[in-house]
Amino acid sequence: MTMMRALQVQRLSDDLGGLGVVDVPIPQPGADEVLVRIEAAALGFPDLLMTRGAYQAKPPLPFVPGMEAAGTVVHAPRGGRWHKGDKVIVGGLTGGVAQFGAFNKQAIMPLPQPLSMAEGAALRAAYLTAWVALVRRGMAQPGEWLLVLGAAGGVGLAAVDLGMALGLKVIAAASTKAKRDAITALYGPDHVIDGAPISLREQVLDITGGKGADLIFDPVGGDAFDQCTRCIAFDGRLLVVGFAAGRIPQIGVNIPLIKGFSVIGVRAGEYGRRFPEKGAQNIESILGLAEAGRIRPHVQATYPLDDWADAYRAMEERTVIGRSVILPHPD
Repeated sequence: MTMMRALQVQRLSDDLGGLGVVDVPIPQPGADEVLVRIEAAALGFPDLLMTRGAYQAKPPLPFVPGMEAAGTVVHAPRGGRWHKGDKVIVGGLTGGVAQFGAFNKQAIMPLPQPLSMAEGAALRAAYLTAWVALVRRGMAQPGEWLLVLGAAGGVGLAAVDLGMALGLKVIAAASTKAKRDAITALYGPDHVIDGAPISLREQVLDITGGKGADLIFDPVGGDAFDQCTRCIAFDGRLLVVGFAAGRIPQIGVNIPLIKGFSVIGVRAGEYGRRFPEKGAQNIESILGLAEAGRIRPHVQATYPLDDWADAYRAMEERTVIGRSVILPHPD
């Protein structure tokens, strides 16, 4: 077999009109690449933004989307770590939503035994972001109060799961009752609250006895960020992860000065590139927790490749709890 099916972004479009499933040649791996039969590809918000040209990275057209996947090694360089038949998780800027992909050997990690392929595909980016935010940048300590905004999304849900594994007291904020009920059923954090900015401050201060949250994990931005500056504890760390609300907030530096908290940017991928040794440690830490069954990604739904548009629309409409995953092979 020399051809495969893949989702391809042929032109940028706000309505997914530039995407389609096509037949393309199976990639030929280079000297430092591993060829993987992709069993599952997890979608994240950056994958949607990239189809519109609205993400910070802009691959040349046409390209196969998908930054995270899991599958089975078909071919690997001799004498290396990977061998035919290995079950692996792969990551990259593109290439995930296809039946096969060639990935740099440094961008591959073993699939933890407790995880399915779909769960493995959903592990890497979300949990590494949560780890870098809470451990590396936030220096979380057991017993501290952690507020997670957008807690039903892939990254937010990972922060809830990881926060609990680290011994934090977790307050999960989500926008709908259905999402809040799902978070409670999945992970059972200490508190699950309405994520509406109008009531955020009062809820957090009430739960923490007026102290406020020691750590705030914010992938939302907008009005929610503004309210976070009013319910963060002295010496707290407000972790800026993203701007799903659409508005990039601004803050006068007198506010963190007077209230004694820090605003900290989180870029997990860049952290690993800047500090390769720590980046490798981050990956090993996440893999160890997953192998021990202490963390587990939640996959809400899986979709066959031909139903890719349904998977993207669910993400666009913000109805996904955790991650949606595309299964490239019909079997």
